[in-house]
Amino acid sequence: MNALTRWSQLKQLEALQHGLGSLFTRSEGQEEPMAVAEWAPLVDISEDDKEYLIKAEMPEVKREDVKVTAEAGTLTIAGERKFEKEEKGKKYHRVERSYGSFVRNFSLPDDASPAQVSAEYKDGVLTVHLAKTVKPKPQHIEVKVA
Repeated sequence: MNALTRWSQLKQLEALQHGLGSLFTRSEGQEEPMAVAEWAPLVDISEDDKEYLIKAEMPEVKREDVKVTAEAGTLTIAGERKFEKEEKGKKYHRVERSYGSFVRNFSLPDDASPAQVSAEYKDGVLTVHLAKTVKPKPQHIEVKVA
């Protein structure tokens, strides 16, 4: 299975420019601005004789905030990691973890069965089982010549 990812050259160029610019202009004791990055869960994809297995890391994402669909040759994992509500008296000095909505799309292999998808979510890991279709074995037919 191939992962479809969007690459934004402009975003990477802006991030590089910001990083280099702040490297040369930051003075001692000056706070760096907080930026929230886009995020998507990291996945491992494996297969055996019976199925494809996709494991996605989603720490602090609630089960009800995750949706898995398989249609039109694509498996989609979508969801949202929500930021903790701000509490009075609590001041954040740095927020490096990313929050917000995410979508990951994967092309289904030809031998995958989109009708036979199951998923479970435990300890911040989503496990998606995608069954393989059973291919008919070639039959040997004896032809009688009369």
